[in-house]
Amino acid sequence: MKIYMWNKLMNQKLKTIILWALPIILVIALSYQFLSTSNIDSLKSNGTTIAPKNSAVARVSYGRFLDYIKSGRVTSVDIFDGGRNAVIETVDSDLDNKVQRLRVDLPGLTPELISNLKNEGISFDVHPVKTAPPALGILGNLLFPAILIGGLILLARRSNGMPGGPGQAMQFGKSKAKFAMNADTGVVFDDVAGVNEAKEDLEEVVTFLKKPEKFTSVGARIPKGVLLVGPPGTGKTLLAKAIAGEAGVPFFSLAGSEFVEMFVGVGASRVRDLFKKAKENSPCIIFIDEIDAVGRQRGAGIGGGNDEREQTLNQLLTEMDGFEGNSGIIIIAATNRPDVLDSALMRPGRFDRQVTVDAPDIKGRLSILEVHSKNKTLQKDLTLESIARRTPGFTGADLANLLNEAAILTARRRKDSISILEIDDSVDRIVAGMEGSPLTDGRSKRLIAYHEVGHAIIGTLVKAHDPVQKVTVIPRGQAKGLTWFTPDDDQSLISRANLKARIMGALGGRAAEDVVFGEGEITTGAGGDFQQVASMARQMVTRFGMSNLGPIALEGGNQEVFVGRDLMTRSEVSDSISKQIDESVRVMVKDCYKQTYSIISKNREAMDKLVDLLIEKETLDGEEFVKILSEFTPIPEKERSPQILS
Repeated sequence: MKIYMWNKLMNQKLKTIILWALPIILVIALSYQFLSTSNIDSLKSNGTTIAPKNSAVARVSYGRFLDYIKSGRVTSVDIFDGGRNAVIETVDSDLDNKVQRLRVDLPGLTPELISNLKNEGISFDVHPVKTAPPALGILGNLLFPAILIGGLILLARRSNGMPGGPGQAMQFGKSKAKFAMNADTGVVFDDVAGVNEAKEDLEEVVTFLKKPEKFTSVGARIPKGVLLVGPPGTGKTLLAKAIAGEAGVPFFSLAGSEFVEMFVGVGASRVRDLFKKAKENSPCIIFIDEIDAVGRQRGAGIGGGNDEREQTLNQLLTEMDGFEGNSGIIIIAATNRPDVLDSALMRPGRFDRQVTVDAPDIKGRLSILEVHSKNKTLQKDLTLESIARRTPGFTGADLANLLNEAAILTARRRKDSISILEIDDSVDRIVAGMEGSPLTDGRSKRLIAYHEVGHAIIGTLVKAHDPVQKVTVIPRGQAKGLTWFTPDDDQSLISRANLKARIMGALGGRAAEDVVFGEGEITTGAGGDFQQVASMARQMVTRFGMSNLGPIALEGGNQEVFVGRDLMTRSEVSDSISKQIDESVRVMVKDCYKQTYSIISKNREAMDKLVDLLIEKETLDGEEFVKILSEFTPIPEKERSPQILS
């Protein structure tokens, strides 16, 4: 293998040398031809340059040349080019007998001219024509075309691997899939954690490829296709790498965007070429990442035309389950947008299984942390269980990034191991952004402190709200201050009380500003809170039936994602119902704000003390906050789903 790579490297170097040598040789050849055909002969004597014999200052006619001979003004004659021209030296008495060199065009080297020169006693010399050897002349004539043709051939061969090069004129329709007879990805199923259900489904695929008789003996048929669905960062591509590392069969991998080009018909041609290669190497696996790039619903554009992407999709549908079939080929695709995929692509026979790869629960997060912490040094008092409890909603990619950021912070702070402080700072950075400089303006800092304490008080005193984790006035990202809550790990079903509590928690900042500073001093800091409030309240009215309009869905849950789709369709509700929706949203928000304002007003003394402490420390954790607040008012017990790690 090493010898092959060395030879390949030397061939590349040789090609480069030849490519640079060609123009150099060409310049040398042209210079030689130019100099060889030139009749200029520089003569040097005693360090000074003498004019060549065939140089002249003026030109005279042949008739005047004969007159100069008769009058005795010619002293010497040098004949060149076989008698076609001559350079003469004349003496003019009118110019103080100054010698001049003049050029004459001769009709030829005639005997009469030679006789006249001899009779007049004029010295003359006939210079022979400088001619190159015949072989050299032929070589000189053929050198330029040969170099030109050779250079073009070499450039064409070098451009075979370049997109759009001359050697790729017929390569547009070839598949760009990466092929590996035995894919060595460095990832196996043991490296994938937190997605046990999806891993079991895919382990069956690997088992079928290795031991097909286990399934065929009972009449089972392995799924032709497996579609991995889930949010970004949950491990879909990692599962595909694990399959490639475990299967031990030929593996084709490519992205959905690699099918489509600017030329019509290229995508469909690449699909045909891909499945042709796969059939030649069956049994095998084809992995298509981000299949939504080519598998979107047909007829969704303006006019519903059959564009290049749809032709590619049609060919893909035919190859996956057409007349010819694709026996022995297992297709695995991944997407985080299953809502935009065409229904024909999702049916059994093409993608028989849809495997959901969702965000892991606490047990899944713990197993993921165990995988990514193998090369990390943690302090003895820092456990992976504590990190897993602090990161609800984190995906596998988020957890890997969390530990990496914590390791970077540890190195920056010149510590030997990762502590809980680095973990907390890393969580804050991932969720909210980079930490900014603490505020020094006393008024702005106090106002932000009241705003954040308002959020925290409502989150603590409202029973259905998530408990407070941390309150800070240190800016992060675009936020001047932040209040962190610890959401329940089980968020599959959310009650009406939970939603109203979240609305009240979001309104707590504005209510605190209103209570303390008055209506005239409220700020724009609650702008982001109001957007969340409007979204939650509207969904409660239109989707979840949690208003006085009754248990009915007034707006579709899935909004159209295609430009031009259903442009002419009418609204789902009438104008009168739209007004009622808006009114119900306003009434709900006003009622929540009224309750929030009342809670803040009743706990003004506690809020003042908490604000003073927050300004002093800049950060308060949830336990300390609840302890101080409990001195002024009773704290309700919050119902939480148990987090089981065993």
